[in-house]
Amino acid sequence: MSINNTVIETMMQHQSIRKFTEQSIPQTLLEQLIAAGQAASSSSFVQVTSVIQVSNQTAREQLQVASGNQPYVSTCPVFLVFCADLKRNQDICAYNGIDMPTGYTEQALIASIDTAIMAQNVILAAESVGLGGVYIGGLRNQPQLVCDTLKLPEQVVPLFGMCLGYPAQDPGLKPRLPLPAVLHQEQYQPLSTEHLQAYDEELSSYYVQRTKGKLDTNFSQHIEKTLNKEARPHLLEFLHKQGLMTR
Repeated sequence: MSINNTVIETMMQHQSIRKFTEQSIPQTLLEQLIAAGQAASSSSFVQVTSVIQVSNQTAREQLQVASGNQPYVSTCPVFLVFCADLKRNQDICAYNGIDMPTGYTEQALIASIDTAIMAQNVILAAESVGLGGVYIGGLRNQPQLVCDTLKLPEQVVPLFGMCLGYPAQDPGLKPRLPLPAVLHQEQYQPLSTEHLQAYDEELSSYYVQRTKGKLDTNFSQHIEKTLNKEARPHLLEFLHKQGLMTR
C-alpha cells in the first residue's frame, strides 16, 4: 500500500546532484535549511555539530584538493563542511569552571551520529524546496588540510562536506537494496542469494542506462571493489591528534 505523503515522496526522489545551475541560493533560505537541520534529534541534547559555510574561492579550491579533486566542491553555489564539534561544549564547561573529560570513543560516536542526522535534515529540507546536493566524504582523504584551511581547533573534526544548488542534471533514481535485505524481523536474517541476484541485475541495468553502456557494474562487484581498497588508515592518528577517541 502506497502512502500519499509529500515528505515521503520527496525522500523517495533523492538523487546525488553534482551539476548545478548558476542560480544562487539566498542566504536567508540557507539559514532556514540549517535551522531545519538543527531541529534533528541530538543525543542527550548535547548539540555537538558545527557547520562551516565556505564561500572564499581560495579556500574552496583547497577543499577541492582535499576531496580528491572533485570539481563541484569549488564550483557549486553553496559548500558546507559538517564538523563533529566537542570544542564548544568544552568551552561551555570552562566558562563554568569545569573540566570536561575528553577523548572518549562514545563522545566521538555521538558527535558523528548527531552530525550525520543533522546533515540529512538539511539536504531533505533543501530537496523539498527544489534544491539538490551531494555529500563529500572525500574531505577525509586529507583531513589535516581541511583543518588548516578552516582553522579547526582540537576537539573539532571535519566529517564530510555538502554541495548545494539548483540541479542542472537528472541522473535518475539509483536502486536501493530490496527491503527484505534491510528490514529484519525479530532477529538478524542472512542475505538471500535470490534477492542479491535480482538486485545485481537491477543495479547493472541502472548503470548501463545512466552511462550509455560505459559501465555495467553490479552491487556485488561494487562492494568487492570498494571494501578491498585502502580505507583511509590515517584517520585514527588524525582523530587522536584532534583529541578524539584516545580512550
